[in-house]
Amino acid sequence: MTYMIKRRKTREVKVGNLIVGGEHAITVQSMTTTKTHDIKATLKEVERLEEAGCHVIRITVPDERAAKALYEIKKHMNVPLVADIHFNYRMALEAVDAGADKIRINPGNIGGKKRVKEVLDKVKGAKLPIRIGVNAGSLEKDLIEKYGYPTAEAMVESAKRHIEICKEHDFEDIIVSLKASDVNLMISAYQLFSEKFDYPLHLGVTEAGPTKSGT
Repeated sequence: MTYMIKRRKTREVKVGNLIVGGEHAITVQSMTTTKTHDIKATLKEVERLEEAGCHVIRITVPDERAAKALYEIKKHMNVPLVADIHFNYRMALEAVDAGADKIRINPGNIGGKKRVKEVLDKVKGAKLPIRIGVNAGSLEKDLIEKYGYPTAEAMVESAKRHIEICKEHDFEDIIVSLKASDVNLMISAYQLFSEKFDYPLHLGVTEAGPTKSGT
């Protein structure tokens, strides 16, 4: 028996030489596990991921050494590079200059409005998209207080906050992820989000946060 699934129509977002969303093929992404500043080790892993069939590769950029390494790493990549940024807006600016094809960042977590504007203006000027990455294990404290624990509603509300920040700066080249270690919670969050928004989705069953809730 054949089951036909009607695909949800989303916006199209360009990531390097790929287009995500709309009616385009689903792409597969993975992330390196090396210290990014170890260029040789990182490129070895990039090569293995490319050989395995990855369409997009995400690399963490936690500090200045990692950001500087991106320049050399990008030269040797054959697939789009996603720079994974946490909290430090300067790393996002550097990653754009280094040639990243997409920035994973949450606008609400990088400081005041001036910093948010600087990052979004930089990304928009380079015609790059961002991925808003919501994690059940690291939701805003006020949302945990409101809902009691990580729920699909809390995750979608968190995503909405970051989306609204982007829209305030006339930026909508957005991909969204709503990740959790609980598969049912993850599915519920994506379903609820899809009822409200038409941004393309990045699917992942993972979770970030403190030791207890993030593992």
